[in-house]
Amino acid sequence: MTSVLLVDDHRLVRAGLAALLSGTEGVAVVGEAADGEDAVAQYTALRPDVVLMDLSMPVLDGVGATRRILAIDPAARVVVLTSFGDHHRVTEALSAGALGYLLKDCDPKDVVAAVRSVARGDVPIDPRVARALLPGAGGQRSDDALSARELQVLRLLARGQANKQIGRALGISERTVKVHVTNVFRRIGVSDRTSAAIWAHENLPPEQS
Repeated sequence: MTSVLLVDDHRLVRAGLAALLSGTEGVAVVGEAADGEDAVAQYTALRPDVVLMDLSMPVLDGVGATRRILAIDPAARVVVLTSFGDHHRVTEALSAGALGYLLKDCDPKDVVAAVRSVARGDVPIDPRVARALLPGAGGQRSDDALSARELQVLRLLARGQANKQIGRALGISERTVKVHVTNVFRRIGVSDRTSAAIWAHENLPPEQS
């Protein structure tokens, strides 16, 4: 059973999502939150498998809430569900640690598929916002869109280290490393480790000693 925490400041949206997911086999809605602060508190108490996270909320927005949840649990699986698909919002949310990004006008079956996908460790991204992740989109350098942890993973990958070695070096699980590697590939526009290593050597500044 995949447990889900719903985070949205609109009660009607939460009710619709709860009805959709509660009627889905193998999925259970275990909590709801109307703002980011409440989301962090409920995640801490409930430890759901997946968080469906709105971005625009009072008290603490979805990016801030995602960042705090990942600080509590680096293995947390957050899927953003929002009306905003612009480059800045997408890269900000993913850099905060979200694993997926959907738009609210997507088909309901896509929400269900995303919950199941991210629970397996995959990275569901709405095809309509995928172009915001292309290198140079929005006038921003790709390495600027990488989080600090993703930069660490990319540097170690560029040295030829396997996921297990990277996980030991950074004190995180091999599964979490795999998620970071997938995010890195998507953000810098490559599809394999060799291309990522070449990109890192050509684009990242030397590490400070």
